[in-house]
Amino acid sequence: MLRYTLMRLGVFVGCLVVVWGAVYSGIAPRGLGNSNGLWVVLLALLISAPISFVVLRKERDRASIQVAQRVDRMKANLDANRSQEDVADDGARAQGQTS
Repeated sequence: MLRYTLMRLGVFVGCLVVVWGAVYSGIAPRGLGNSNGLWVVLLALLISAPISFVVLRKERDRASIQVAQRVDRMKANLDANRSQEDVADDGARAQGQTS
């Protein structure tokens, strides 16, 4: 997941540099008044989102599989702990009834 996040951040930074260059060279329009920095960041976000969606598809799928496996493992551990607690509780109740 960290790898996907860093790759996504890299795509955003690349788009930010390109948009900044385009705005300051006059290719893309400038923001209104003092909002030029915000304009550049928003435009870079808007451009980087579809690029990341297409380019990082395999990495995103790989990360989602890892997350799903981790969730399944945690569910299995939780079920195992519950069954151990049930066995211990049943044993304690049985011992309490016989005395």
